[in-house]
Amino acid sequence: MQETTCLELKISAEAMNEASFSWLAESQHALGTALETDVDTDTQIHTAWFAITEDEQLQRAQVSAAALLSGATGSQIQLKRLGDDWATAWQAHWHAMQIGMHLCVRPSFCQPLEGDYIDIVLDPGMAFGTGQHATTCLCLEAIERICAEKTPDNVLDMGAGSGLLAIASGKLGAKSIVAIDNDPISVEASKVNAKINGVALESILDDTPPDQKFDLVVANILAGPLIEMAPKLAACTGTRLVLSGLLREQVEPVSQAYTNEGMKVIRTDTQEEWASVELQKR
Repeated sequence: MQETTCLELKISAEAMNEASFSWLAESQHALGTALETDVDTDTQIHTAWFAITEDEQLQRAQVSAAALLSGATGSQIQLKRLGDDWATAWQAHWHAMQIGMHLCVRPSFCQPLEGDYIDIVLDPGMAFGTGQHATTCLCLEAIERICAEKTPDNVLDMGAGSGLLAIASGKLGAKSIVAIDNDPISVEASKVNAKINGVALESILDDTPPDQKFDLVVANILAGPLIEMAPKLAACTGTRLVLSGLLREQVEPVSQAYTNEGMKVIRTDTQEEWASVELQKR
């Protein structure tokens, strides 16, 4: 029987902030991440797990290079191969999460929360977006709040990743949903995860917002791409737009890019150092 293995990356939280580690993990297609505490030293450690590729040596070099670009030094990067027991160690960091008032996001290997929750099953995988990151939580809370006010007829999830935001919209009542991402892995992940959750959506490979109107548009990406696509993303917003993937200090320049396109900021929410911006047509 072939051994199931993965690469485990550990970097001290003192050596790298959360934003940099999130970029590192996403850029290298991490299976999942965790912030662990070393009980002996009482220090926090960023941890990420990666499915081993055919060329492991090249993969190690790529992960190490990304870590160096993210601010770590060579001595701060710990990479090791884990054997068959890696899945058990990895899964121990996951649990069912309540997000917002009624959403429960969980991996299939975790039991759902007790109570009246909308259950969303999403296994950690090669596409990011499992509900653990603050920006994902902010988006889900905004989607739930907007859907409670009035269920949007159609939704666009731009930069969909795992498809979590699109799937949540469907679970909350949206009928016509489009998920767009520029990564083929994410496009496939959105299709698979939507099927698991019984949500119908169209998953598209692209990096440009479509030429059609959506009642609700959500985009959990990064500040730079959000500013670049402001004209097209604002143009396809029929009523409400939710932007995230932003650090607090990036809220103003991103908001300005969209107010220049005729949109009005109606709400800003923050969690830790992250933020989301909610806008509507003027």
